[in-house]
Amino acid sequence: MHDYDYTDTTALVTGASKGLGEAYARDLASRGAHLVLVARSGDALHALAERIREAHSVRVDVVAADLSDRRSPQAVVDAVDGLGLDVDLLVNNAGTGAVGPFLGRPLGPTLQSVDVNVTALVGLVHLLGARMVARGHGGIVNVASTAAFQPMPYQASYAATKAFVLSFTEALAEEVRGTGVRVMAAHPGATDTGFFDGTTASMNPRFTDAPADVAAKTLDDFARGAFLSFPGRRSQRAAAFVPRLLPRPAVARLTGRLNRKLGLRDVRDLAPVRGKS
Repeated sequence: MHDYDYTDTTALVTGASKGLGEAYARDLASRGAHLVLVARSGDALHALAERIREAHSVRVDVVAADLSDRRSPQAVVDAVDGLGLDVDLLVNNAGTGAVGPFLGRPLGPTLQSVDVNVTALVGLVHLLGARMVARGHGGIVNVASTAAFQPMPYQASYAATKAFVLSFTEALAEEVRGTGVRVMAAHPGATDTGFFDGTTASMNPRFTDAPADVAAKTLDDFARGAFLSFPGRRSQRAAAFVPRLLPRPAVARLTGRLNRKLGLRDVRDLAPVRGKS
């Protein structure tokens, strides 16, 4: 399999207004890719688009969309069609996570997490992936998480959505094998994206990776034809595989203990929080 050349391709990045999505957008532009940036905040996207255009000689278009709306995948594709573009690479990065005891927290953020992490991702893959197969070329990167490899008490729905992304992406990669379309799941670990902003929970900065580093490693792995990427530090890759060797109840107890130490059992909102991309 030849290395993927990003030059003059068009990449659509969801959750692109900040955090890891912004890092993917910047890195792709540095490799010569043109961009379609998707997120809720049109103002933030336009500001980022202008900064990227100033730094790199690439086209950058903006599509403001709330991916928790189940109509959003079709709306995004319609907007791309209106721009006269074909998407060569889909980077499904947008994600949100509800934290705290599942039965003790409001249901709304959990359902929003499922719609963003699963429903929107599947919809965009179906709509754009079918076109890629018909053209005989293209690529899809679904950003999951090391959380996909184990049940996680106090992040129960978030880890479950990422487990879905893992299974779905691996199956899809096999389905499209030989079509000219590459499909890869990326599994970052703890990343400095402000994931817990607006809550009393926090991450230890000693154990978080920089978004720029995660984005660069993800895109390097995709370029060389990998089906699976662990773009964080090596210890995070090990932490993803060890749970496969242990009984599931034991893994749940261990991750529950860890999340209690992080304060997720007693998490409180400091301000109204929506999804974090």
